[in-house]
Amino acid sequence: MARLLRRPEIGALLAAVVVGIFFWTQNALFLRLDGIANWTDVASTIGIPAVVVALLMIGGEFDLSAGVMTGSAGLMMGILATKVDMNIWLAMVLTLMAATAVGFVNGYVVMATKLPSFIVTLATFFILQGVNLGVTKAITNQVAVSGLDTAAGYDSANKLFGGSFWAPHDFRITVLWWIAITALATWVLARTRVGNWIFGVGGDADAARNVGVPVNQVKIGLFMTTSFVCALTGIMIALRLASTQAGQGVGDEFQFIIAAVVGGCVLTGGFGSAVGASLGALIIGMAFIGIQFSGWNTDWRFLFLGVILLVAVLVNNYIRKRAEGARG
Repeated sequence: MARLLRRPEIGALLAAVVVGIFFWTQNALFLRLDGIANWTDVASTIGIPAVVVALLMIGGEFDLSAGVMTGSAGLMMGILATKVDMNIWLAMVLTLMAATAVGFVNGYVVMATKLPSFIVTLATFFILQGVNLGVTKAITNQVAVSGLDTAAGYDSANKLFGGSFWAPHDFRITVLWWIAITALATWVLARTRVGNWIFGVGGDADAARNVGVPVNQVKIGLFMTTSFVCALTGIMIALRLASTQAGQGVGDEFQFIIAAVVGGCVLTGGFGSAVGASLGALIIGMAFIGIQFSGWNTDWRFLFLGVILLVAVLVNNYIRKRAEGARG
């Protein structure tokens, strides 16, 4: 039991069960297939980035540009596809390459200057937000890009990244991507040398370096992975809507971090799990849709986010201390 309680995701699992039962008592549709399709849709677009944000947090760093990167990716792909008349598959590849380059710059600057990643990625946040607004308006004379569905290759790309399955319930394809990325991240953390390195650099970077762990490369790789996956999420959203706006994703980075923290990640690094981050995203998705199904004012969802964050941190700390006491 003590070993089970020491799992970082146990608190999020208990919270997910409680939240799910609560909203089911408010509206029976909540746990029917149509209802599940609704809240897993929201959870998936939060959960995919939250998983890699959790890996970065386990590695001891933050990326406050993760949210705005989803918007940047959608805009870049949209402009290349609609204004340059580029095949959407090529536009996607170039967009993902550009996002990965941004992640490399973030990681390199953090490692080279020893500045807190909070500061470096906050600067990137504002840079990307400015580029999104300025470049998009200069090219399109508005703050949005539309008409992606007229680009060459859109139908096949949308089927793989933006479509749905299991009619008539219409679960989003992003749910499958969410599950796959969570499984891959969990395997990396639990079964590979890289996973050990991630925990090592987050727990004590100097000690990890002393035993031969390539600390700088690991952290830069985590920043690159975070930017890549966030850009992929932005591409999925843009393909689904066949359009995107310059303000897309701004502020979403806090939801990614909340999901990771609810899932057991600690702000000091070295502890957490991909499954926990996914459960945290699931709680957020259930809350957002559950509040709508219950007929409440949707503005209350932000109050819920704040409360669930605080409660999750307190519960996770309590469970961890009890487990450590039991082990002693």
